[in-house]
Amino acid sequence: MCATCGCSDDAGVRVIGPSKEHEHAEPDRTVLLEQRVLAHNDLLARRNREWFTEQGILAVNLMSSPGAGKTTVLERTIRELSGDLAVSVVEGDQETEFDAERIRATGCQVVQVNTGAGCHLDADMLARALRALDPPARSVVFVENVGNLVCPALFDLGEQRRVVIMSVTEGADKPLKYPHMFGSADVVLLNKIDLLPHLDFDVDTFVRCLGKVNPRAQVIQLSATRGTGVGTWRTLLSEWTANPPD
Repeated sequence: MCATCGCSDDAGVRVIGPSKEHEHAEPDRTVLLEQRVLAHNDLLARRNREWFTEQGILAVNLMSSPGAGKTTVLERTIRELSGDLAVSVVEGDQETEFDAERIRATGCQVVQVNTGAGCHLDADMLARALRALDPPARSVVFVENVGNLVCPALFDLGEQRRVVIMSVTEGADKPLKYPHMFGSADVVLLNKIDLLPHLDFDVDTFVRCLGKVNPRAQVIQLSATRGTGVGTWRTLLSEWTANPPD
């Protein structure tokens, strides 16, 4: 049971690859479990981050609501980076390997993590996935988190960068409704902008709402299907790899 968000992990967590059993225990007290879960997660996240730093790996946590286009953005990004940077992916979903199969079709190495009833990845899941993935040093690891604008924001995975992908088919006031998610973002990719002529979505309103919860976040307007804005996103990734965070 995840006391922070209330989801149950009774269905189990499965890392598809060279997987190992997932151990979990039932809580007795919700408040104590929440403290223990977050404290333990933060410890494992620090270990993940230290490992990434030692290996010279840039780890990017991609988060969004379902249907915002994370996988499509990721497919496009992998193809854009092909030949320049070694890229591998950890895919997070409650069930199926559909997204992992899409990523695998790009030629990229990928490990799927199915969380069962869980609504987010955590640092332990990522650590286990990394053992299966075995990414090369001085590469980029993208973590496609479970589609959810709440719980993934609360769990540090050890990533160096957080990217929120939002579609223009969602409301422009989303940052105000989900401040923890948007407040933790280094960058927001505003996706599907090719649909703007057909929607009642005001980009300026979205930017103002984001600025109220996170004035430091960069916004990149993007169409993963058309390629608009992909060059800007690619340039930013190159800057991140050239100047890794401490």
